[in-house]
Amino acid sequence: MKSVPLQAYQRSHTRRGEVKKLRATGRVPATIYGRIAQPQNLELNVKEIANLLNHSASENLLVDLAVENDARAKRLALVQEVQHHPLDGHVVHVDFHEVAEDEKVTVQVPVETAGVPPGVTSGGGVLEHVLFKLKVRSLPKDLPEVITVDVSALEVGKSIHLGDLKPDAGVEILGDKHLTVVSVAVPRTEVEETAATAAATPGAGDVEMIKEKKEDGTEAAPAKGGAKAPAAAAAKGDAKAGDKKPEAKAEKKK
Repeated sequence: MKSVPLQAYQRSHTRRGEVKKLRATGRVPATIYGRIAQPQNLELNVKEIANLLNHSASENLLVDLAVENDARAKRLALVQEVQHHPLDGHVVHVDFHEVAEDEKVTVQVPVETAGVPPGVTSGGGVLEHVLFKLKVRSLPKDLPEVITVDVSALEVGKSIHLGDLKPDAGVEILGDKHLTVVSVAVPRTEVEETAATAAATPGAGDVEMIKEKKEDGTEAAPAKGGAKAPAAAAAKGDAKAGDKKPEAKAEKKK
């Protein structure tokens, strides 16, 4: 990764209203951390920083930061974080981390794929991109902007793991070597998808078994016929009630 020059200016405005006015003038607030006792507030030309980001493969930028009216010479720094407006995507804040040329740093680097796997073109498989960023460690000048993974030989059911990657000299990829980065998965058939859906959805024909209580308070065996059993029991109860009414009238006449 080559360092690119970037002009910065010291910033005294830190309140929300002041920062809003700052952005209206074409400047964007920034902060630099790292090899200094306290973080330093800066401001950048929004067009300049946006142009650097647009012409970079990722937002991992190494810059030679020149701060106006600062006694120190240019400072080597990595772009640590870029905040964007949620609607228009414009840069609203930048964080830098000052580094030394002879000290290794650890950063997250995006992963891209190159080539078309035969497992997709002829095997009917699906390319699955599992890891989109990898943690790498190296000297600032050796940091890659992106890590490119060649998938042109990947067959159906095969994967490329972290340990299979061969980084450039001086670059170490951190993490479990068995982690999958990309793979070509076997596509599900229509029958398998239907079976999986049916297994995940409770059967609509399942009937709840309801236990009825006997007259002495004990539970009877579950009624056969599911939901129809309570209705039959109710009808039977009505019939019994109807049989008792004539007997009551007859006893009254006596």
